Amino acid sequence: MAISSDPGRPMRVLVIGGGIGGLCLAQGLRKAGIDVIVYERDASPKGRMQGYRLRLLPEGEDALRDCLPRAAADLLTATSNMRYKHGWAAYDQQLAPQWTPTFEDPRGDSADSMGALDRATLRRILLAGLDDVVRFGKRFTHCEQTGDGVTAYFADGDSATGDVLIAADGANSQVRAQLRPDDKQTDLGVRTILSRTPRDKALKEGLPDVLRDRTVYVIGSDGFHLGLMPMVFRNRPREAAAEMWPGLEFDFNDDYYMSVFNSHKDVLDIPDEKFFAMSGEELRRVVLDRITDWHPDLHGIFAHADPDETYPIAMRVKLPVEPWGTGNVIPLGDAVHIMPPSGGFGANTALRDATALCRGLTAVAAGERTLEDAVKEYEAAMVETATEAINMSLAIAKWSIHVDIDEQGSASSTANA
Repeated sequence: MAISSDPGRPMRVLVIGGGIGGLCLAQGLRKAGIDVIVYERDASPKGRMQGYRLRLLPEGEDALRDCLPRAAADLLTATSNMRYKHGWAAYDQQLAPQWTPTFEDPRGDSADSMGALDRATLRRILLAGLDDVVRFGKRFTHCEQTGDGVTAYFADGDSATGDVLIAADGANSQVRAQLRPDDKQTDLGVRTILSRTPRDKALKEGLPDVLRDRTVYVIGSDGFHLGLMPMVFRNRPREAAAEMWPGLEFDFNDDYYMSVFNSHKDVLDIPDEKFFAMSGEELRRVVLDRITDWHPDLHGIFAHADPDETYPIAMRVKLPVEPWGTGNVIPLGDAVHIMPPSGGFGANTALRDATALCRGLTAVAAGERTLEDAVKEYEAAMVETATEAINMSLAIAKWSIHVDIDEQGSASSTANA
């Protein structure tokens, strides 16, 4: 497969979607001197809630270091989550300690390890230096492939032509909807309420010591699950950026806790049309009403949550992971391998996709290999790593949320079974 009828013309890459994976790829391609443009449907970087705290696995950290300029990677390290000696712990609803799985981390206690990041801070740093690369307010509608290129069309009437188009537009990918309309995701039946609590407020109002400085999972026998994860910046983003990247601005700068409530919808017993229409305060009350009989100290996980930062989510999965085989349209991240957020595997796998695809496209641009060979190698590796990541995320979901998930990704509650 050729990438251009004019071998003297540089390769141009179109990236649909300005999330974590798409921006990481854009940074890597820009670093390699490849012409890349990102098209993002949101009007600005503030367009949507994309989660809060992200557990960064070694492969995700390696991808960021590979693709980002050194200064940006150093800023990520400086603003990463402070490491705690307490690690993480699991309890039942009366705060009795429970067994917890362990994970080996080759980074150990390295001071240079990122460990966990604030998603908003990560995205802002991923956007740094890409002002002339990212186009906001561009809603992709469809694409047309030709022998040596691909043209993307947008809702505002604009179009763009490149040699390669990257589908990095997430779980609801419009690129996938056009080219692979038969691909289906499975609703796991798990309903999640995600919130953020300012740390100063939680401590002032008496968050118990047992919850303060560690990641906590609470696995109830009644089918409800709570999680609390601290995000305490090593250095506040604004102060760190002022020293390390002057001019880079952050809207969010304060330590917080990420609160998570999970339940199978059969146990939650709220119709989806009502659940997804609830306000943040209504969702917060849903949690507190369902854990009234739990240990009083556990009520603080959502008692102090900010209603304006509280959202409903449905967990989904796509199995099996399959190569697209669509030539010069290449998938990345959730567009091809959606998985539960358990353990942060989805975002880390998207970052791994980004660095692998960046290496492949860089080799193509240098004339070291054909696009066809590079894409086949990338997709084969992506299928393997994404399948492994999905299995890990599902295993954590089985342990922590009490759902029984079969090989096709269908789930049912095991609470009180």
